[in-house]
Formats: sequence, C-alpha cells, structure tokens
Amino acid sequence: MASGSWTLEIESSVEASRLFKAAVLDWHSLAPKIAPEIVVSGAVIEGEGSVGAVRQLNFSPALPFGYVKERLDFVDMDKFECKQTLVEGGHIGSKLETATTHFKFEPAAGGGCVLKVVTTYKLLPGAEDDQGETMKSKETVTGIIKAAEAYLLANPDAYL
Repeated sequence: MASGSWTLEIESSVEASRLFKAAVLDWHSLAPKIAPEIVVSGAVIEGEGSVGAVRQLNFSPALPFGYVKERLDFVDMDKFECKQTLVEGGHIGSKLETATTHFKFEPAAGGGCVLKVVTTYKLLPGAEDDQGETMKSKETVTGIIKAAEAYLLANPDAYL
C-alpha cells in the first residue's frame, strides 16, 4: 500500500478567524448556500460540531462521488487550526484506505491570512497515485476557500 501527501498554501484578504469559521467549521451549512452547484446539502450527523463530530456533505453530479463523511479530529480555536479525517464516501473504499487533512490559518500582515493545507492518505492495494486527482483536490480546496472568502467580503458582519 502506498502512502502519499500533498500541501497547498492559499492567501486571503479575510482575517484568519472568520475564514476558519466559515470555510472549515461551518462549511456544511455555508456551502449549500454559496456553492449549490457543487454542494447540495450538509449537516452534522454525529456529535455537536466539536472534536469527534461527523458531518456529511452531499454533492451534485458535478463531482465523481455523491457524498463524504468527515470526522473532526482536532480543533484549536485560538490558533485557527483543525484536522479532519474522511471516514466514508469520496474515494474511501474505492481508491483510498484513509485520508486526513490538516488546516492551519495563519494571520498575515494587513489583516488577511495564509491557509496551509496538508493532506495525507493511504492508497488501497492496487490503486495508483494519480497526480490528476491531486490537482483536482487542490483546485477543490482552493475553490472552497475562495468561495468562502468572496462571501465574507460581501458580508462583513458574517462569522465575526
């Protein structure tokens, strides 16, 4: 079984605390409102939204799979950091054995932030590491962050 990882940095003009809340912690609620062409619905299905909680995002036919379930493994509200594990859906069971993503929003000069994303995964036996899938994943994360950023810029009182 092969393991792999990828990293991504995204700059934003929105402050770290607001982007962290909107794009990560409350994405299951915000995404269907601002990206309904991709995310049809989302909800916390286990727990109360804190560590150990599981949320499900249901996707439109725009994605190659219908849903994902993610578990929140770690959250630091002061450092705008969290780690989540894909527990079902997506490519779990077809290409991936496991996948975990770590998000860290670092405040930047001028009031914005830099998001650092690290995803690690383990492929199922016989599955090949696909650089095209990695590029799509990076584009998807960037799209999520930029959609949340646009929403927050248009709604300056949201997620304070």
